[in-house]
Amino acid sequence: MIEKIEPWVKGKKVLILGFGREGKSTFRLLKKLGICEKIDIADIASPKESVDGDALWISGPDYQKCLDNYDVVFKSPGIVLERPIGEYRCQILSQTEVFVSCFRDQIIGITGTKGKSTVTTLVYHLLKESGMDALLVGNIGIPAFDHIEEITPDTRIVFELSCHQLEYMTVSPHIGVLLNLHEEHLDHYGTMEKYVAAKYHIFSSQRPEDIFICSTQCLPPEGSCPSRLIKASFLEENMEEDTSCCSTEKGLDAKDIQVECGNGQPAIRFGGSLFRIPSSEIRLMGSHNYFDIGIAYGICRLLGMTDEAFAEGLKTYVPLPHRLQYLGEREGIRYYDDSISTICDTTIQALHTLKDVDTVLIGGMDRGIDYGELIEFLSESPVPHIILMEATGKRIYQEIHRCYPDFKGRARLILSEHLEDAVRRAKQLTRPGRSCLLSPAAASYGIFKNFEERGDAFARLALGGSKK
Repeated sequence: MIEKIEPWVKGKKVLILGFGREGKSTFRLLKKLGICEKIDIADIASPKESVDGDALWISGPDYQKCLDNYDVVFKSPGIVLERPIGEYRCQILSQTEVFVSCFRDQIIGITGTKGKSTVTTLVYHLLKESGMDALLVGNIGIPAFDHIEEITPDTRIVFELSCHQLEYMTVSPHIGVLLNLHEEHLDHYGTMEKYVAAKYHIFSSQRPEDIFICSTQCLPPEGSCPSRLIKASFLEENMEEDTSCCSTEKGLDAKDIQVECGNGQPAIRFGGSLFRIPSSEIRLMGSHNYFDIGIAYGICRLLGMTDEAFAEGLKTYVPLPHRLQYLGEREGIRYYDDSISTICDTTIQALHTLKDVDTVLIGGMDRGIDYGELIEFLSESPVPHIILMEATGKRIYQEIHRCYPDFKGRARLILSEHLEDAVRRAKQLTRPGRSCLLSPAAASYGIFKNFEERGDAFARLALGGSKK
């Protein structure tokens, strides 16, 4: 399968733009192919390691000035080009663009502001558990080129796609999934419209025979989807037992996915069938996770999986860390790590799911998103202690006092500088028998390396390095 890459690079002068995990992966594969005229590297940072071969390393603030000296540039996700892409003489590609172009018919591409890692790993787990040949790659931390030689014609490739990977894409996967859209990465895109435009590349180059599964929360404009559109919706209550009917809300019918989460057992309707989620036998908690399960169910049914195989796989799936993860108990307080939360909606969902939260920790890097929705929710929330930390915590605190005179229970608001101080206050305030939740509704960058490091720090501070 490695030979599929040859037409893109054979005899070309190639530049690797950005030498992180994906850049290194691309460099290794191209060196193994051995068909490029030259392969050089450009990164703002100076080399921290020796590189095999005679590659030239271009670094420093002008590292992007050299792009037009090459035939092909492989841009890493997150690198911001200094000029509009159309102004370059070179061909600017990405590992994702080339990989999806080569294997699009085998790819299930999953994106969304939140939940994409859960759905991606869940679908992969379900396919593997049912005996299918499956591969997990993408934004989940697994460069696609690292596993290209494992692909056979029968391999189902489950690919998590970030907005940065999708930004300049001119090809879409056979099955595309868009879970949701919320304000995110506005520091990079500037406007929500540009962010949405990047995400819409998940379906914009699909063909009529392809499939696009999309939440009704973020449906594309009428007539803009070239493929078969399957709408996915969430209902707070369960419907009638009749499996042949579906709600007409937003044009849904039996061909769409409908997740119901009333007082009874959560259920999924798709293709005229009803599947009841065995909520008491699985580790995924909360209505947002039931919606993710509904998306996974739709994908698996399209690929021919039985309800029995789906149920068995669902029961053995272990959720990813830092996603409403129970850490343990210390001095009667239960600690939950939801460090993945970087937007209002995820914090709201976490507080909906955990009914005994005594203290919630909110705040992080300020990327300019609107916190009005979260502020209004917190005003009505019964949570007795709301600890606000870092730049966004301070901004929320100030906005409440300046713009929300009717905010209920302002005495619940506690300002803290950093996570360490916030956890110390939480230990003092949280009552035994109740829960303390880290759900920041903000990014970790500039304070921690990533949300994983933030979650690990919370666990150490809360439990003293041990989990019970």
